[in-house]
Amino acid sequence: MTLPREKVDVVIVGSGAAGAHFAARLSQAGQRVAVLEAGPEIKTEQMVSSMLWARRLKWKGAPVLETGPEPVGYVFNAGWGVGGASIHHYAVWPRMHENDFRVRSLYGRGLDWPISYADLRPYYDRVQKECGISGDAKAEVWRPAGEPYPMGPVASANQGRIVGKGFESLGMKVAPLPMAIATRTYDGRPSCIWDGWCDAGCPTGALSNALSVHWPKALAAGATLHPNTQVVRVLTESKGTRASGVEVVTAKGERVRIMADAVVLAANTIQNARILLASESSHHPHGLGNASGTLGQFVTSHLAAPIFGLHPDKTNPWFGAFGGQFLNQEHYDQKEKFSGQGAFGSYQWMIAQAVKPNGLLGIAPSRPDIRGAALKRFMERSTEHMITMTGVVEDLPIAENRVTLSQQKDAWGVPLATVQHASSPESLALWKVAVDEGLRVFRAAGADDVWNAPKAPMHIMGGTIMGKGAGDSVANRYGAVHEVPNLVLGGASLFPTSGGVNPTFTIHALASMACDQLT
Repeated sequence: MTLPREKVDVVIVGSGAAGAHFAARLSQAGQRVAVLEAGPEIKTEQMVSSMLWARRLKWKGAPVLETGPEPVGYVFNAGWGVGGASIHHYAVWPRMHENDFRVRSLYGRGLDWPISYADLRPYYDRVQKECGISGDAKAEVWRPAGEPYPMGPVASANQGRIVGKGFESLGMKVAPLPMAIATRTYDGRPSCIWDGWCDAGCPTGALSNALSVHWPKALAAGATLHPNTQVVRVLTESKGTRASGVEVVTAKGERVRIMADAVVLAANTIQNARILLASESSHHPHGLGNASGTLGQFVTSHLAAPIFGLHPDKTNPWFGAFGGQFLNQEHYDQKEKFSGQGAFGSYQWMIAQAVKPNGLLGIAPSRPDIRGAALKRFMERSTEHMITMTGVVEDLPIAENRVTLSQQKDAWGVPLATVQHASSPESLALWKVAVDEGLRVFRAAGADDVWNAPKAPMHIMGGTIMGKGAGDSVANRYGAVHEVPNLVLGGASLFPTSGGVNPTFTIHALASMACDQLT
């Protein structure tokens, strides 16, 4: 579609979870909305249940340079194309807990959010009805207050029940994993067929992502979508106090300015910071929204703790959703519980992921030390007897973990982003605590062989954090940049802390709250 020549009400940068949410809500409110996406157009009917297709959904844009002992894994955690990373996400949607918003006040570590759980609760409730979440709120005894889920739990099988018994034998509980996957026909979307290919997108539309939920609504309400359009900077008016639009490079290499009354920057965590840093001017010499000096700082990334085992009983490990079947948050509200072991923070277990022979969290990659005939025997047994779960471990925010601009530039002359990340000693110790617990659970479940994979990055947050004022943060509680209030940020880049839960549900809740201010 031809780029708009006349001024629009809102220009949105990015078409993923946050960008699509803004597009739907604002266009339904009667605003003229243009959405710009650096990657290509992707449609649900194009998707194929294949690891080769899954790789196509990962980042293919300008390289992100990573430094530090715990890299954030940008290529895997970002998306490429309309729908962004929401197309290959696993739809695990727990809520953040009350203590996640007050880490500094309660524990003297990390940062506080400028909002509380009570502020965000009504938006969690609204979003779960809008997008459709399956679960059992009563069984999820750790869950903070909120409305019941609109659909019953996701399907479970032998793998989930076996691991659940391991938790129970150690005096802990499990509950159905809250997932944005349809377990019945919901808002025109069919129920899931439980074939475990979420990482390659969802060709049926059962999984809630930008293509299945918000893009149909946005386009029906008149929003325009412009793929293959790279945003290089945000423009400001002469005094630098208001955003006036964006400068883009088209697929043909033409530079074009798109003017708007408001700009929503929802590119993704790293690209949000990169674009703001690259939008320097005489009024904003260190980047747009950087009066506090925090622009780019406090990047966090959950430490994944993958646990594997082999069980005497058949487990049907291929069955279900890629995200899992059950949840455990036993120690979530006890961030200082393991302080004697040098650890701090929260973690959760996503239990009984659907696994394939190869690919991410696959059977073969879980044991790269096995070769030849031993690998053949291992694969033959594992395809029927494997059990799995993954811990999501909190990462404390550190100012030195940040996005900066490199001397290297992309094809359009924009400096590449460099991301430095090193987890704190307390976060690394918490990962070890989680791994040790996970191995104990699997032994208690009756597994005769258990092991863990090395720690890996899962999700990327921070870099353009929200806070109380221009002295401590980039944006306010609604995502509006302090110095440029008609420039609104969307996505996990706003998170001051990571918590120990998957971020997508909270991304939507923040976008929903921001939309109330923009309409």
